[in-house]
Amino acid sequence: MNYRSFKDVKVAEVGLGTWQLGSADWGIVDEDYAFKILNAYLEAGGNFIDTADVYGMGVSESIIGKFLKTIPGKEIYVASKLGRRHDSPNGWPQNFTYESMKKHVQDSLKHLQLDQLFLIQLHCIPTEELRKAEVFEHLRRLQSEGLIRYWGASVETSEEALICLEQTGIASLQIIFNLFRQHIADEVFQKAAENEIALIARVPLASGLLAGKFGSQTVFSENDHRNYNANGEQFNVGETFSGIEFNKGVELAGKIKQIMPEGNLAELSLRWILDHPQITTVIPGASKLSQVQHNVRASELQPLNNNTHIALRELYDKEIFSLIRGAF
Repeated sequence: MNYRSFKDVKVAEVGLGTWQLGSADWGIVDEDYAFKILNAYLEAGGNFIDTADVYGMGVSESIIGKFLKTIPGKEIYVASKLGRRHDSPNGWPQNFTYESMKKHVQDSLKHLQLDQLFLIQLHCIPTEELRKAEVFEHLRRLQSEGLIRYWGASVETSEEALICLEQTGIASLQIIFNLFRQHIADEVFQKAAENEIALIARVPLASGLLAGKFGSQTVFSENDHRNYNANGEQFNVGETFSGIEFNKGVELAGKIKQIMPEGNLAELSLRWILDHPQITTVIPGASKLSQVQHNVRASELQPLNNNTHIALRELYDKEIFSLIRGAF
């Protein structure tokens, strides 16, 4: 595993996303198997785990918290997210007072059994709330109180990313960046680098499409967002298959595979992301041990050559960009 700088620490360039461990939107992952996934990631040299309070409404965080108690002394950097809970008196989308945000951070700390969060991130909150900027003042206050070490934001669009990059004190920006979402590099990366802001690449495999394992006959379970949100029925369609219609995505993944060198498409797709030096870490999720193994292997691969990068960008500009649905 290779590591990259996140402020004053070194984090694994391949992190672990844990939406799957919430057992709410990807099918069921029981606690014992979740522990195996977490342990496999750590044994491969991983040290950066991303979660959120709404992943199973505390289930993912609680599993991580229990797991951390089994590995005392290991330096693991845990990032969580807030802002999308709908169980508070105000509810979504009125979660943005200081009092609500502090309670949500405290709840995450309780679930994770930590005294301080390494990183808390706004979780794809409304653009108007970012423009108002009060949420950033609340984050600075929570940081001054010692509840969080760093703060950042997970966003849906380049516009939202640029709004966040104007904020003093922001440590990181979490963005959808993959072979189906290449354009954000043109719009955001240079400014993030100039301001020494960490970039966390999420949805890196486009909900599994870029692993190249799906076909037109693939069926997802009823409680899998790739079933119930395939066309944005429940939340931004960009969170599912990066906004590409499923069957078209299967076809495009096949074209990407033809351009790539021989090898595992998931690993190569992650390698493509890591070839961008502005990226601090990429956070693929996993519901199987084999997926963890493939994900971390991307760190060991040689960078793709320049001709491959050019051909992948040409395919994106000609055939992919115009097919993206939802806010981006």
